[in-house]
Amino acid sequence: MMAERVGVALETYRRVERGDPGTSVATYASVLFVLGFGTPLAVMADVAHDQQGQMLDDARLPQRVRARREAKPL
Repeated sequence: MMAERVGVALETYRRVERGDPGTSVATYASVLFVLGFGTPLAVMADVAHDQQGQMLDDARLPQRVRARREAKPL
């Protein structure tokens, strides 16, 4: 019944129960969501909590920005 709710084959769900590392992360995420543990996974994947990623993005920003020149009237 649980495999049906998760949307995977019974054998795939059995591999999840055994902790098989070959099972996809998406399958584990689906199982966690069905069990009611989807919120911690969503928090973990939220980019607002990724300080290292935000610092890397900030480092890629241009260091100097020039103001646009006004177009000369004709």
